[in-house]
Amino acid sequence: MKALTDLFSTDYGLMSVIGLGFIICMAGFFIWLFTRKPPASEN
Repeated sequence: MKALTDLFSTDYGLMSVIGLGFIICMAGFFIWLFTRKPPASEN
């Protein structure tokens, strides 16, 4: 329980949470970006 208290109440714990959240969101964006179908060519 002390670990969770430190994680959400210290500056380095909050930066870790923010950093991990950003990395997870960025990974989701890149997965979406690279797996979508390319636009159809009009030729």
